[in-house]
Amino acid sequence: MSAPDRLAALERMLENRPDDTRLRYGVAVEYLKAGRTEDGVRELRRYLAEADDEGNGWGRLGAALAELGRGNEAIEAYRTGIRAAERHGHPTMADELRTTLEDLAP
Repeated sequence: MSAPDRLAALERMLENRPDDTRLRYGVAVEYLKAGRTEDGVRELRRYLAEADDEGNGWGRLGAALAELGRGNEAIEAYRTGIRAAERHGHPTMADELRTTLEDLAP
């Protein structure tokens, strides 16, 4: 299945199951892969408002916001991701997010 077909299928599934956070995360990731960064940010924010993310979603949001030149928002996303990763017992992920944040922060 091609990337556009996969994205279209995921969008249709999400229409039928709008409360499925894993599906929303999948749509967000596909938007980011397709270069639809604003759409990816929107869906990641919706996902993160509903899901107890362990850090990865926050990292993806931070990267997307940084790509869009929204540095302050990216910094806050990374900080939230670090706290989430630590809360869920993922020190390696927290360290990776911390390193990325250090590279981003002035």
